[in-house]
Amino acid sequence: MTSSEENSGYLPAVAPDLLLVRWGHGEWQVRSISERLAAWLGIEPWSARGRSPERIFTEAVPSLVDLAGEVLDCGQDLGDVKLRLTSGQPGFLADIQFAGLTEDYLGRLVRISLRRETPASRQEVGFRNLVGSSPAMREVFRKIRLYGPSDAAVVITGETGAGKELVAQALHEESDRHAGPFAALNCTAISDQLLESELFGHERGAFTGAIREHRGYFERADAGTLFLDEIGDMPLHIQAKMLRVLEDGKVQRVGGEKSYQVDVRIIGATNVPLEQAVAEGQFRADLYHRLAILRIHLPALRDRSEDIPLLADMFLQQFNVKYGKGVQRLTPEAIRLLQSYLWPGNVRELRNVLERVVVEAETEAIGARAFGEWIHERQQFARSSLTPNAADRPQLPVVVPYKANDDGSTVVDAAMVSPGRGRGIRSELNEVTIRAAYRAADGNLAAAARLLGVHRATLYRHLARLNLSREQLS
Repeated sequence: MTSSEENSGYLPAVAPDLLLVRWGHGEWQVRSISERLAAWLGIEPWSARGRSPERIFTEAVPSLVDLAGEVLDCGQDLGDVKLRLTSGQPGFLADIQFAGLTEDYLGRLVRISLRRETPASRQEVGFRNLVGSSPAMREVFRKIRLYGPSDAAVVITGETGAGKELVAQALHEESDRHAGPFAALNCTAISDQLLESELFGHERGAFTGAIREHRGYFERADAGTLFLDEIGDMPLHIQAKMLRVLEDGKVQRVGGEKSYQVDVRIIGATNVPLEQAVAEGQFRADLYHRLAILRIHLPALRDRSEDIPLLADMFLQQFNVKYGKGVQRLTPEAIRLLQSYLWPGNVRELRNVLERVVVEAETEAIGARAFGEWIHERQQFARSSLTPNAADRPQLPVVVPYKANDDGSTVVDAAMVSPGRGRGIRSELNEVTIRAAYRAADGNLAAAARLLGVHRATLYRHLARLNLSREQLS
């Protein structure tokens, strides 16, 4: 392979790079190999024909035979599979496809096309410490690049677990303050009294237990960035003190008389609209106008399900290192299963689920079956969410693929995540579940829609499809 070809990041477009055949008795053979791939392996193309691929690609991870067998057994082509042919060498991205039958109809062919995985190609699916290639995430990346160099305050909106702190860190790294400190504080993680001390600091003897002076987060973030998570839940009396800091850049510690000059950029995050908090008198309007200069909305994971394979691959690599595992990938069925789920806990929940299955994994590929116990747990939670007493508990979306039994109960159905059915509960609402949600919400359609994890307009469309009226539900 020439240096120019190697720098291009691709094996030249010779189709296919590898053609395998599986005979009826299960034996695999190499039918053909491209001259370019053979040269890269240091062999002659003719020497590979008729040989077992496992003998030629002894160090391939994952196994080429396993990948090709999965294509034939599942009837589903694989694309962009990360593949390493020899240890210590750069990896490839592989497309594995069914290629028809042999001339005597006794063997089935699988073609494998390879292209080099390069740092440039990896950067296309993420930015800084964020991962995603969906249009919504590309818009987030665009705003981070645009807002990063500014000193203006930023408010990041998005659901819990979506990764708002990662966006704040990326903004800091893109700013001229990147060499300074990045300090993060969750406004709901500590009590109101301690929050004031943590933000502004306190002097020795300011209150019982203050045995020494304490530098608050504003002082610790001087010349850097201060990230305040769940800023919408900040108590009003602390909001007033914070407004003064934003106006004159001076911090006065609790129990102190001296003011300290600070230079801090504020990034706030909230999972509830600040406008609503202002209207309800829970957030100061003047502080809102000082903070909400720039806005970035981080989409929920269910609204960017195309990013799930990228996130899953990243988490698999992290947990392989953490637990000494060798998991290489999720099967297509497992990916479709994850994409059918509505993820109320967002990326944080996905990470936790994958950590669980990696710990339990004993193979290189994780299939949908590995998620069976977790699915059962979520199905049980969904069922309890639709009981008559559910209105007394926090309302969370019903978030599992399901089917209805004759008795009205719901169970997870593996067929719900078969090819072409990976849309989840939003497209599979039936009369039984809608009635249960309507009863649990005491006849409030908007609340029923929230229980089901769909927009109210979506629920109305399902009612029209089922020819159900509000009177019939009642």
